[in-house]
Amino acid sequence: MSFHQADHNLLMIPGSIEVSDKVLLANASPSLSHTHQPFIGIFQSVLQNLRKLLKSTNPNDQAYVLSGSGTLGWDIVASNLIQPNENALLLSTGFFSDSFADCLTTYGAKVDKLVAPLGGVVSYDLIEKQLASKNYKIITITHVDTSTAVVSNLEEISKVVKKVSPETLIIVDGVCSVAVEDIQFDNWGLDFVLTASQKAIGVPPGLCILFASERAVNTALNRSTSSTFFASLKRWHPIMQNYENNKPSYFATPSCQLINALNTSLNEILSKDLDQRFAKHISSSIFLKSSLKDLGLELVSKEKVGANGLTAAYFPKGIDGSLFLSSIYKKGIVLAGGIHKDIVGKYFRIGHMGVSVVERDDVELVLSAIKETLSELGYSK
Repeated sequence: MSFHQADHNLLMIPGSIEVSDKVLLANASPSLSHTHQPFIGIFQSVLQNLRKLLKSTNPNDQAYVLSGSGTLGWDIVASNLIQPNENALLLSTGFFSDSFADCLTTYGAKVDKLVAPLGGVVSYDLIEKQLASKNYKIITITHVDTSTAVVSNLEEISKVVKKVSPETLIIVDGVCSVAVEDIQFDNWGLDFVLTASQKAIGVPPGLCILFASERAVNTALNRSTSSTFFASLKRWHPIMQNYENNKPSYFATPSCQLINALNTSLNEILSKDLDQRFAKHISSSIFLKSSLKDLGLELVSKEKVGANGLTAAYFPKGIDGSLFLSSIYKKGIVLAGGIHKDIVGKYFRIGHMGVSVVERDDVELVLSAIKETLSELGYSK
């Protein structure tokens, strides 16, 4: 069946992102029964493919796909992997890291927060010193904070945790990193990665996607009390195991069409070499960031810690940010304003991930529109 999506403004924000024609069509499939084929096989494929995407080979690790946004992943961590009054160490690199902290404290966790300088990351020495100061049940890392376009080095942070506090569960907020930044779940000893469908995975919003290590699974299953019902991994675990073993199961009705679209997207992603996909995002990011700096724009993220699927840049001096973004919009491109509390209104963000990078030249279209708009607004380097 031939299908092409309708003309629309090019969506180049940090998420939702552009989706492929096949994914959009899969999301418009006829109604599916969640306890019959073909949906059972579709869900089985999704859960198996998430293992491949995150490079996990332990059969006792487990993927979970729930109806909800990435924010639901925070609630699941807070209500399944840490008890009230237990200690959590949170690495803050921006707005979303801080919101994760708010979620943890809502459930009664005692949160110590290490705050990175604006546009930077928390130093490994500081992390090591803090981990040695007390026992932490979990450490949370926002892999890419969408407010600052800063990427944290999971591999190196994990080495520090394993060295100083190996019993601490390593929790990763990968909402803006999964499928654009390399994540080696096994090799780096990660325990929990949470993400969402609308970012680099390239599916419309509505799915909370989670991946837990064997010891994170055991932590959730052995929890004596529960502070949640729908977000209980103890309830969802047998459901996901059954689906992955091609058996019908039920706790709450899944989002069948979105899961069908997720299956299509994961098949597209995994049909090509993952490392080549990551390399393509790296080269596209380098091109965009260097081009913006050549125009005289200053980036929010510091050198060497800029995310590969997202760029944040300050508006040039004398340029009205609202007018700049509205002018870009009139050219058929949607960019995002900045949301970090210290610099809100002073910068903008460009999402460059998924099909916009892997299959199309959308970054060049954005760069051309930025140059043209700056010129129209009287800017010169």
